[in-house]
Amino acid sequence: MPKRHAVVVGAGIGGLTAAVALHRRGWHVTVCERAAEAPTTGAGIGLAPNALRALDAIGVDAALAAGSAVATTMGVRRSSGQWLTRTDTADMAARYGMPPIAVPRPALTAALAAALPPEAVRYGTAVTAVDDAPGHPIIRTAVGPDLDADLVVAADGIHSPLRRAFFPAHPGLHYVGETAWRALVDAPDLRIPAMSETWGRGERFGVTPLSDGRLYLYATAVVPAGTRSADPRAELRDRFGSWHDPIPALLDRVALLDPADVLHNDLYDLAAPLPRLHHGRIAWLGDAAHAMAPNLGQGGCQAIEDAVVLAHLLPGGDSPAGSDGSDPVPAALGAYTAARRDRTDAVRVRARRFGRLGALRNPLAVAARDLAVRATPARLALRGMDDLFNGFRLPS
Repeated sequence: MPKRHAVVVGAGIGGLTAAVALHRRGWHVTVCERAAEAPTTGAGIGLAPNALRALDAIGVDAALAAGSAVATTMGVRRSSGQWLTRTDTADMAARYGMPPIAVPRPALTAALAAALPPEAVRYGTAVTAVDDAPGHPIIRTAVGPDLDADLVVAADGIHSPLRRAFFPAHPGLHYVGETAWRALVDAPDLRIPAMSETWGRGERFGVTPLSDGRLYLYATAVVPAGTRSADPRAELRDRFGSWHDPIPALLDRVALLDPADVLHNDLYDLAAPLPRLHHGRIAWLGDAAHAMAPNLGQGGCQAIEDAVVLAHLLPGGDSPAGSDGSDPVPAALGAYTAARRDRTDAVRVRARRFGRLGALRNPLAVAARDLAVRATPARLALRGMDDLFNGFRLPS
């Protein structure tokens, strides 16, 4: 009996995790990625305990694959440098069984791709349409012949063409009111051990030590969508150059980068939940299914959860049909929607609300926010993350 075939649209973290999980369930997997090659530059990603548990469930050790350096502390600061809240990473490890880690995205995607057969990932292969024919979807690409599959995994990102094609009445994306800059820099001499986010008035600046010794920097500002400057490096200096140390020194490193290495994107989330996360034999995951603001660091983590749960619910790649001759794939996709839709939408809504706190501009509102954060004991703030970090479960 030939193996079931899954076509994954998109070679991001969610798509590659799904491909690895399905491959290890015995499926034949083809990943179609429109980019001409694997990314070599980009941002970092934080892997919280829930994502690390999900990866472990499919036999992927993220720390082994992409490095295991862990920040000593995590917290939020004012632009003056005063800490509003701070938590030792050791306390997180004690509560959740493991600490979070932060890795370069290219390192993680490379590790996931390396876990697949060499021919599985096809770069430069844009999917132009999917005909969700009963039993066997037909995947049309811009190059080569059509592909026939038993399952399509739509991991085609925040602007998902497949989401628009199969849910045309959905309102689509919602601008959260902020734009973001991201960059990776080398600064070993600064010896920055803490993962921190600094809040100003309508602006934020984050610093995350990565597993390879570099630092992942991100910044946000409340501006109209589409606002752009001639040089993002200069704009970051203008906005954040007077903030606390080591931000000015980090901006000196940013100034040495090629402007193209400073990523600048407006922030969007999904305006409303999808009615379901599947249609026929197509399953959506990650940003394509539930795009969320990055405020909780859960976008990639939820994509990883999606991928692992989806593969877990599907039959093995060489398992037979049901006793009545029926195919179990459609029922498995219904179970996937039931398992993932409510959790991911709750995280999407929570990320949007949390972002509004960091984006406050009114001086009185900012002062009240900072006072409330300072007054909250660190142990209570950590406890508030239990549903996120302990929330990954494989359905029975």
